[in-house]
Amino acid sequence: MDTRIRVARWADITPIAALAAEALHPAPLGKWLVPDPALRRQVLADVLVIWVEHAMFFGDVQVTDDLTAAAIAFHRYRPIPPPANYPTRLADAAGGHADRFATLDTLLAEKQPTEPHYHLALFAVAPAYQRTGRGTALLAHHRSRLDRIDLPSWTTIPAAGEPLLTRYGYTPRPQITLPDGPTLCPMRRNPTPASDVWPTNTTRTADNRWQNQHA
Repeated sequence: MDTRIRVARWADITPIAALAAEALHPAPLGKWLVPDPALRRQVLADVLVIWVEHAMFFGDVQVTDDLTAAAIAFHRYRPIPPPANYPTRLADAAGGHADRFATLDTLLAEKQPTEPHYHLALFAVAPAYQRTGRGTALLAHHRSRLDRIDLPSWTTIPAAGEPLLTRYGYTPRPQITLPDGPTLCPMRRNPTPASDVWPTNTTRTADNRWQNQHA
């Protein structure tokens, strides 16, 4: 299948958030963030709109042309601010689940590198289109872009996604276990095989983030 990858447009924000929420809905992370299945998809989509929009300003969003797969990333070449009015917007979007999203933000921030890097914050394929080559095409495109910028890359994914990201040059880092919840796996990709040292982050505060699914 010939999958066309393009840069997302402003009008794509809501559809991208919806496809990512659909992918996250059945996953352990989605269930932990929003235990109520009747509310889960809408709450996830509303929160994801905030982050997809933020990536339009401080990163990049790549999608398949049919909007069935997306990669949302941040250019952490220098410190970036949190989304505008984030505490208020998160409370409005997540309601009584806001504390769990805030906990996730904090735990991810503790592992976030402090030196310049490219941050793959979210990679999602709509469930109906998984294992159709869309995720593979998007990750291959992602790898080619990383090779051109010659910077480390960082992501955090569900444990089941480790083998997939390993094929694209990522290596596992110490895991994160959410309180009474699932385990997430930070992974990093060096710009060259010889570059294998990354300082431990001991000071970063929460200003981002999260991720989701795999192909």
